[in-house]
Amino acid sequence: MNIIDRYLMRRFISTFFFTLVALSLLFIIIDLIERLDNFIDLKVGIFDAISYYVYYLPYIAKLLIPVASLLAALFNVGRLAASNEVTAMRSLGQSFWRFLAPYMGIALFVSFGELYFNGWVVPQAITKKIRLERTVLQERGGNSLFNVYFRDNPLRNTTIEYYDETNRTARNVSIDEFTDIYKPRLAWRIDAPLMKWDSASSVWIADSAMRRDIRGDSMTITTLKNAVLPFTIRHEQIQRLQRDPDELTFDDLQDYIWTLRAGGKDTRRQEIDYYSQWAFPFANVIVVLIAVPFAAVRRRGGIAVNIAAAMVLAFFYIAFTEISQAVGANTSIPAVIIGWSANIVFGVAAILTMLFTRK
Repeated sequence: MNIIDRYLMRRFISTFFFTLVALSLLFIIIDLIERLDNFIDLKVGIFDAISYYVYYLPYIAKLLIPVASLLAALFNVGRLAASNEVTAMRSLGQSFWRFLAPYMGIALFVSFGELYFNGWVVPQAITKKIRLERTVLQERGGNSLFNVYFRDNPLRNTTIEYYDETNRTARNVSIDEFTDIYKPRLAWRIDAPLMKWDSASSVWIADSAMRRDIRGDSMTITTLKNAVLPFTIRHEQIQRLQRDPDELTFDDLQDYIWTLRAGGKDTRRQEIDYYSQWAFPFANVIVVLIAVPFAAVRRRGGIAVNIAAAMVLAFFYIAFTEISQAVGANTSIPAVIIGWSANIVFGVAAILTMLFTRK
């Protein structure tokens, strides 16, 4: 790393953080204006209001980091081009690819940092934010689920009328086992008015239950006491159904999708969203690959042109992401490709931009 690399990186990093802080404050001010009446009506204290935005800030940063990377690259390279510093560097024998290297290094570092930040730090902050919304702002419901359905395996269905997350109890539980997938006939059924989760043994226990075994035209009824029920979905998995997907870490989100699939639900949209969350942090690399060659060519209009370019690029990226996910959910294209499609398309655009930019 030479003195020019340090100079370019220092300017990029300072602009990046300034842009991120400025955009975050603007976001918070706009949100505060919208919520101010509600805060006053509910008599929310200053400490609670500040805590709300402290917990909200990581989610805001998650959305704005790629925008800050884009603006930092456009502004810095645009200023270098306007002051002929890019020309001076090239006259000293520095190639375009060598000029791009420090920006790419920072973009990769930010991408992997944001990947961890989005996947494991932001969900914890969102959990605290939602808890505050429930207790202070009264914007969300309680910790319970109604009419929950699961398919433990291809032959077994479980129905829970009401689940209390706090007490880890399920009421009016029915478990049905069938004989065959294609020609199902009921083999046995268990009904329990109350089922509790035993954390020590990681099993579900019913104080009393009734089992009906079907053999041809006959039925045998057995009363069960303190029985371990054949229900394989854990309390933590049911608990995730109550939580907002934004509260889930990447590991939890993967397990959440598996739980929904086990319950017989179509999880294609959730899978696409899961892969798109993995792809989103690497938008930092793509926007830098597009912004640096674009801004390195001196243009009339200067910074105004760069701002307009940033707005257009951000709009098309977001629009393409939303449209591709909506359309891809109804196709047979693998979910991982749909989730990464925006990065793939704009990555190709970045490569073409670099190849056709005058060097």
